[in-house]
Amino acid sequence: MRITHPENHRSERIGWLRAAVLGANDGIVSTASLIVGVAAAEASRSNVLVAGVAGLVAGAMSMAAGEYVSVSSQADTENADLARERSELATDPAFELDELQAIYIGRGLEPALARQVAEQLTAHDALAAHARDELGISEVHAARPVQAALASAATFAIGAALPLIVASITPTPRIIVLVATTSLLFLALLGGIAARAGGATITRGAIRVTFWGAAALAMTALIGRLFGTSV
Repeated sequence: MRITHPENHRSERIGWLRAAVLGANDGIVSTASLIVGVAAAEASRSNVLVAGVAGLVAGAMSMAAGEYVSVSSQADTENADLARERSELATDPAFELDELQAIYIGRGLEPALARQVAEQLTAHDALAAHARDELGISEVHAARPVQAALASAATFAIGAALPLIVASITPTPRIIVLVATTSLLFLALLGGIAARAGGATITRGAIRVTFWGAAALAMTALIGRLFGTSV
């Protein structure tokens, strides 16, 4: 049987979507909070912008490194599991076939049919069958460290650039208000877009991102004000 129409499932977007949303969200929140906190301490305009640029560069590199290390660890675990499964298939193929049959029986197939399916999938690609049905590893969800690192760094930089641009064109006395307001709008838009791409409720996605962004901005503004006053 030949499939004549493409099927685009949202699960295929999980890897890059998670990294992209996390990067952009962190870029907006951390940079906007940094700008607001420094501005609340009554720093000069140049100091505020320098802090924002430093936050953008450091944050993008940190996101890239963090995602690469994290996803690489996942990839190492997957590769170790696959190596073990490959060894077991080579040393005890009969047991592995029984194991695959048991999996399909547990999913609702009759024993005879489960055996037939296990035999056919084993003959086609035994390792792929065990990776998918025993270990839960598939091509769609496989760990991709470089892709995750680049997506996080790029989206962090894009997100961080938004409040930085606002701060650079805003009069010094209004930096706090305008950066905070526009950043919350950016976060709401990001949350809505991410929810839409993932098939979730747009309103809920926008609200949950905006709430935590507002909390971060309020905390850094308070800390900046306290330290600025004490100095």
